[in-house]
Amino acid sequence: MTLAYITLKGRGRTDAFIAKAAHALMRDGLRLCGTVRAAAPAPAGHPCDMDLRILPDGPDYRISQSLGPGARGCRLDSGVIEAIASDVETRLDRTDLLIVNKFGKLEAQGRGLCPAMTQALDADIPVLVGVNAMNLDDFLEFSDGMATSLPPSLDTLRTWARQTSAKARAGLPMPS
Repeated sequence: MTLAYITLKGRGRTDAFIAKAAHALMRDGLRLCGTVRAAAPAPAGHPCDMDLRILPDGPDYRISQSLGPGARGCRLDSGVIEAIASDVETRLDRTDLLIVNKFGKLEAQGRGLCPAMTQALDADIPVLVGVNAMNLDDFLEFSDGMATSLPPSLDTLRTWARQTSAKARAGLPMPS
């Protein structure tokens, strides 16, 4: 089981790093599956607006609901997340690495992308997860002590991915 996570302080920094890392790993020739944040929220939008892209090339989904200006509740559209998770699961057989941009509220409940992560790990596909401080305890419980914390370094992440990917395990040439 190869499971690693990255945590950065500051709103949106982990999402941004995971997206940047995904693009670098695809340039390296790795076949990725999973989710990354598609774009930063528009200045005129709500700060909680969020779009996810299914790797490697979409589609993009709006995962936040527009609840109106007076709404105070959760804006996450769990139905869309579940649809994304289902799509990701169907792509796992064609991937070297699963990336989950955020272990969030649904994942803390064992939902969302947890089944895809479990399926990938069972298939010996490495998994990289972005985790914020608020959900770190839940993630560590989910991972049952098996997750490795990686520093937010693109070079370190690329090395980890090369060492754990299916191509590397199969002895196939990897880009330098």
